[in-house]
Amino acid sequence: MKALKAKASILALAAPFALAACGDSAEPAGEATMDPAAAETAEAQTATAELKDTEGNVVGNVTVTGEDGALMVEVNAMNMPAGMHGAHIHETGDCSAGDFASAGGHWNPDNKNHGPNSEPPNPHAGDIGNIEIAEDGTGTLSNTSSGTWAGLMDADGSAFVVHADADDKESQPSGNAGARIACGVFVSS
Repeated sequence: MKALKAKASILALAAPFALAACGDSAEPAGEATMDPAAAETAEAQTATAELKDTEGNVVGNVTVTGEDGALMVEVNAMNMPAGMHGAHIHETGDCSAGDFASAGGHWNPDNKNHGPNSEPPNPHAGDIGNIEIAEDGTGTLSNTSSGTWAGLMDADGSAFVVHADADDKESQPSGNAGARIACGVFVSS
């Protein structure tokens, strides 16, 4: 009797597998499909920020793309004052304050010194460099960040800030780049 019960249990366990193997499948044998959620995470992640000046005018955009363990940052500016301006990712996704102080300090998850010219040279994840704005008010900047996607898009988000002056790439804690003249909050796209 015990042997009969054991055989019945084995058959009951094996039945779903046997039915699945005999079932009509739309997929050819030997080909696997990727779960749609897994397919999304396999693609490069992208976030964008629309830059606005202190009067609420759109003055550019920023795109960050996750790539090879680093973040590629692309800035396109328009209608901004000519000259060199510090450009940084800031630690909080909030541009609501009139002076953009609500964006917090530079994004610095590893508590490093500011700028590539600092001692030792270990810039913040938010140190993107300077953007040169031409006389016609336009400029572009491409650089990478050592930060992670999870850090960029954490619970309080991140913002991109353009400053009134050039970043000297060594003054602590933020490169002596002056007032914040444009800000945009990153959103996943």
